[in-house]
Amino acid sequence: MVGLIIASVIFNLIALKIKKRISLNLMHHIWVFTIAFQTVFDVFVDFKYHGYWYFTKNIDWQAALALFLVPPVNIVFLNYFPYKKTFMKKILYITGWEIVLLLYEVIALLPAPWGYFHYGWWSLWHSLVINPILLMILLGYYKWIVKLEKRSTVSSDFKY
Repeated sequence: MVGLIIASVIFNLIALKIKKRISLNLMHHIWVFTIAFQTVFDVFVDFKYHGYWYFTKNIDWQAALALFLVPPVNIVFLNYFPYKKTFMKKILYITGWEIVLLLYEVIALLPAPWGYFHYGWWSLWHSLVINPILLMILLGYYKWIVKLEKRSTVSSDFKY
């Protein structure tokens, strides 16, 4: 529990303090998308298939704290993503994040009070394969929202 609280505070402070290249509207979209996507993913892998769990195998309120952990990380990931760089730089960026995510997962697996994450049949190898896919889904969603934001215009004649 201690590790989750410390990580949540640190990750949220980093997301709030970094120089923003992403609008508040986009950050809100990413935050909500991340919580929704994480919840759906966890419902299947955690509750239905018992691949991993937070704190206990049961549904508990402590696990809800994990919802404040991933959104700021995703915001930082998207904020510094090399959108206009070469394909190789994008691959290196995602690889660097993959290493950081896997290291954090190892830390989260530590015994209580520092750790809070537990494996069922899930392993670090599953995360190694799934994390880049999840990051690509996040990037795809972000690009879609940016595209929608550019297309949406409000006429100056619009009245409430």
